[in-house]
Amino acid sequence: MNNSWDALAQAAGIAPTFDPFANDVNFLLGAFVFEDVGVTAYRGAAPLLTNKQVLSGAAGLLGTEAYHASNIRTVLYLQHSQQIIEDTRKISNLRDALDNDGDNDQNGDDDQPIVLNGRANIVPTDKNGLVFARTMRQVLNIVYFAPGAQRGGFFPQGINTDA
Repeated sequence: MNNSWDALAQAAGIAPTFDPFANDVNFLLGAFVFEDVGVTAYRGAAPLLTNKQVLSGAAGLLGTEAYHASNIRTVLYLQHSQQIIEDTRKISNLRDALDNDGDNDQNGDDDQPIVLNGRANIVPTDKNGLVFARTMRQVLNIVYFAPGAQRGGFFPQGINTDA
């Protein structure tokens, strides 16, 4: 396994190493890294889709990703662990810093941990109750671990895109 998970854990300030397959909680934290990003990626891509059949499929995928994300957030929250809450806050802060978008929601970020303002935050949304949207560039910043990068992080060789 490449060291992408370790690099992510170090960048987030969680630990020097991280194995998402070591135990159930680590698996859920690993899934937390990606599921929220997937939801925001589908929301961000929706306005670009003009074919109604493709848009319908993407909307279905967005819904599925959102169900996954909220389930992961719920199970992590129900662990009643300050360490897990802190780890999700650190992951969320890292994603928010990497997407490099100028922070646009009412809380000063567009990525939220599983506890916000002392309350469970199972479905992160903006002030209008909508999930956040990310551009392809913002998603790539997160998975490459650097704003403007063309490769790195989870895709050391990059991906086939013109973003």
